Amino acid sequence: MSLTEYRRKRQFGKTREPEPGKRLPNGQRAIFVVQLHHASRRHYDFRLQIGDALKSWAVPKGPSYDPKVKRMAVEVEDHPVDYAGFEGEIPKGQYGGGHVARFDRGVWATEGDAEAQLAKGHLRFELFGEKLKGGWHLVRSGKAARQPQWLLFKAEDEYAGKLEADDLLADVTAPPQADARRAGAGKPAKQRHTTVAPAARRRKRDWSKAAAKLPGARKARAPEGPFVPQLARLGQSPPQGEQWLHELKWDGYRILATVADGAVRLWSRNALEWTDKVPEIRAAVEQLRLTSAALDGELIAGQGSREDFSLLQATLSGEKQGALAYVLFDLLHLDGVDVSAAPLVERKALLQQVLGKPPPHLAYSSHIEGDGAAAHALAAERHFEGIISKRGDRPHHPGRGDEWRKTKQLLSNEYAVVGYTAPKGRRNGFGSLLLARPDPQHGWTYAGRVGTGFSDALIAELSERIGKAGRSEPTVHVPPHDTDLRTAKWFAPRFVVEVYARGTGSQGLLRQPSLKAVRADKDVADLADSDRGGGGPGGARPHRKGPQGTRGKAAARSVEGATSKSASRKAPARAAPRLSSPGKLIFPDIRATKQDVADYYLAVMDRLLPEIAGRPLSIIRCPGGAEKPCFFQKHHTPGLELVSFARLKEEAGNNANYLVVEDAAGLMELVQFNALEFHPWGARADSPDLADRVVFDLDPGPGVPFAEVKRAATHVRRLLEQLELESFLRSTGGKGLHVVVPLDPGCQWDLVKRFAHGFADALARSEPRRFVSVATLKLRPKKIFVDYLRNSRGATSVASYSLRARAGAPVALPLAWSELPRLKCGDAFTIKDVPARLKRRRKDPWAGIDKVKQNLARWADDRSP
Repeated sequence: MSLTEYRRKRQFGKTREPEPGKRLPNGQRAIFVVQLHHASRRHYDFRLQIGDALKSWAVPKGPSYDPKVKRMAVEVEDHPVDYAGFEGEIPKGQYGGGHVARFDRGVWATEGDAEAQLAKGHLRFELFGEKLKGGWHLVRSGKAARQPQWLLFKAEDEYAGKLEADDLLADVTAPPQADARRAGAGKPAKQRHTTVAPAARRRKRDWSKAAAKLPGARKARAPEGPFVPQLARLGQSPPQGEQWLHELKWDGYRILATVADGAVRLWSRNALEWTDKVPEIRAAVEQLRLTSAALDGELIAGQGSREDFSLLQATLSGEKQGALAYVLFDLLHLDGVDVSAAPLVERKALLQQVLGKPPPHLAYSSHIEGDGAAAHALAAERHFEGIISKRGDRPHHPGRGDEWRKTKQLLSNEYAVVGYTAPKGRRNGFGSLLLARPDPQHGWTYAGRVGTGFSDALIAELSERIGKAGRSEPTVHVPPHDTDLRTAKWFAPRFVVEVYARGTGSQGLLRQPSLKAVRADKDVADLADSDRGGGGPGGARPHRKGPQGTRGKAAARSVEGATSKSASRKAPARAAPRLSSPGKLIFPDIRATKQDVADYYLAVMDRLLPEIAGRPLSIIRCPGGAEKPCFFQKHHTPGLELVSFARLKEEAGNNANYLVVEDAAGLMELVQFNALEFHPWGARADSPDLADRVVFDLDPGPGVPFAEVKRAATHVRRLLEQLELESFLRSTGGKGLHVVVPLDPGCQWDLVKRFAHGFADALARSEPRRFVSVATLKLRPKKIFVDYLRNSRGATSVASYSLRARAGAPVALPLAWSELPRLKCGDAFTIKDVPARLKRRRKDPWAGIDKVKQNLARWADDRSP
C-alpha cells in the first residue's frame, strides 16, 4: 500500500511520528493496533496491518462489543507498520496535533484475501488483543463523503456484550489536562476494565472421574511444562489390521498444549513456547474450562491440506492472513489424572467428549479404523500429504517408534542447511541452499541443493539470517559427483528445511528438489531422530566414536552391518561413566534416587547382561523420574560413547542404527542417560532375522483375578509341553506373566509369528470365556489377552531383571514354575528386595535356557500348531 499521503501530511523534523521506510522484524504475525487520539476531536484510530502498512480508520466513539451497535469508521491514510509503537504528543500545528496513547494491540486474522474483501466492501476478521477479541466486521457505507466511511461492529460470538471502548481505559495513559479539555468530544472515561473475558458459554465440568475410569489412569500433578510427544516412523504403505487407527496427516506444526490451574500454555515440538504467537489457540483451549490437561495436536491454516501449509507459514510470518486452527488428536492428562497409559482409542474417545462441540479454532482429528488403504485414498482425494496410522490399543510412548506410522503421497524430508551458492540473473541473496543429512561415518554428508520454492520475502529473510557466513572448503563430507560447487560457500549445519524430492540419483543427491518449508519448529539436532529412523536419504544418524577409539571398526561389522559380538567381547573392560545428579528422585513414592537405580543395576548386572548383550535394544528413558513423562528410544543418538549400535533394515525399507549393549559400561551409560527399562529383541544383532525366543504375554483384562492369570500360565505351559516345547516363567513387573520359549537353532520370524498367532488363536477358540487373542478393548473385560504380537522382527519384550517405570519400582523377574503358586501378583518384586533375593537364591530358575535344543521346524508348513 502507498504511504505517499502519510508522508505528504507530516514534517518529520517537527514530529516524532515514525518516517516510512522501517518495518517490524520478519517472522511476526500481522498486527492490529488501536490508539486513543486526543486531537481536535477525541477519537480512536483503528489500524490493521496488511502487507507493509497499517490500513487505518478513525472511529469517533470507539469500538462497541454490542453487535447491534454499528460505529462509524472514517478511512484515513495508510500508516507505516512501526507506527504501532508510537505514543506521546504530536506538536500543535502539525497534522493530527494532540496526545496519542495505545489502547490495545495484538494480532489479527481473516479467512481469504484481506485486500479483496476490502475492495468488495466487507471485511470479516478476528482480533486477538487484551481488550478487543473475537469476530468483527467492517462494512463500507453507501453514503457519499469526502473520505470513505465504513461501519465497524462486533460479530455475534462468545465475547459479545454491552462493553464500550470507553469502559476499558483503566490502564490507558491519560493526556495532559489541557489536551483533555481541548479534546472535548466523547464520553467521560469510566475506567473500569483493562481486559475482556468471554462469556461462560460452556459449563465447567470436573472430568477427573471420567478420566480415572480409563485403563492405567492414575492421579498426577498438572504438567509443569512441555511433554515429550509420540512421533511416527515413515513407511511405504499403510499398516494393516483392525488395531490401527488411520488419521489424515495434517500439514502444519505440531503443538503441545498444557493447562495448569486453568492457565494455558502452548509449546512447539522442540519445547519452544508459542503461547503468545497463537493467542487464538490459547483462548480456544481456555474455553474448554479445564483445570489441568496435556493435549497434543497440529496447528494448521485453512483445511490443513498440503496446499495450505504455505498459507500457515505466510500467516505466522505476517505476509498473509489465514484463519488458524488446532486439530487435536491425543489427550495425556485431564483434571488431575494421567491417562497416558490408557489405549489410544480410549484416550481419543475421552478427548472427543471433552471437546463436545469444539470452540472456534479447535477441531477433533477423526480416524478410520482398520482400513488404511481407504484412508490413504481419501487423503489423496482431498489433497492431504498422507495419513498417520496409530496403534489404537497401545498407551502413549514418548519419542519415535513403530506404533505410529506415516505414509505420504509425495515424499519429503528434512535436511540441515550447510551453505549456499551465489545468485544468478535478477535474483538477490543466494542461488540455492546446500543441504546435508546426518551420516554415521562422516557426521554429515552433502545431499544436494535446493533453489526453487522460495518467495522473495523468504530469500530476503534467509539471506539476512545467513549474513556473510561461509568459507570455500566444505564443512561436510562431499561424495564424488558432477555438480559444480566451486563458487559455493559452506558453514556448519545451521538450520533445518523440509524439501520435496523425486528420490535420489545414482550419486546419492536429491532429484528435482523443491523447498516445502523452513522448519523453525525443529533444530539441527532433531535430524538425529528423523521420521525415516536413521538410514536412507536424509535419515542416517551422526555417530561418535568412543574414547581412544574403543568402539572400533568391529562395532559396525555384521550381517546387515550389525555389531560384531565376538570382536567387542575381546575388548578390555571399560569404566562406566560418572553418574550425574545421583540424588535426583526417580521413584518419588518410595524415595528411590538415581543412585539407587544405578546401585540396583550394578547388583543385578551379572544376570541382566546375558539377557540383553548383543541384542538390538529398546529402552524407556525418564529424565524427570518415573512419575514425569518418559519416552521410548531404540536408535543410537549422539552423545552415547560406550553403547554400540547395529545397523539394521526396518520394515519401511530404510536402515537405522539400533542400540546394542555389549558390556556393563554400555549398560551403565544408558542408566546415566536416565534409562529405567530395557526391552531386547528376541534375536541377536548379528542374526536379526533368526528369532531365538517366543514370548507369550498373558495380559489380564479388567475383572480378572491374578489367580486366574497363574492358572492360565500353567495351562499354557502344559499345552507347550504337549508340543514338546520347554518353557520358562517370568513376572512382568506389571499385571501379567510371560511364558518364554527358547529356540536353538533359531527360526525365521515369519514362522515364529505364525506359530505364536496360531497358538493364541487356538487357545482363544478352545476357551473363549477365558482367553482372547485380539487386542480389541471391548472384548477384554474378564478375559486374558494372549499377546503374541511381541513375536515379530523389531518387536521387543521387557528383559528379566529390568526395572519398570511404575510406582514402587517393580522388577520383571524370572521364576521357577514351582514358585508360581506362592506368587501374589505380577509386580510383587521391587528394586528394594530383588538384590537380597538373588543373594539368597541357590539356583537360577532360568539356568540353561540358552542350551535348550528345540525349534519350530515341524510347524514350518502348518498354519497353526
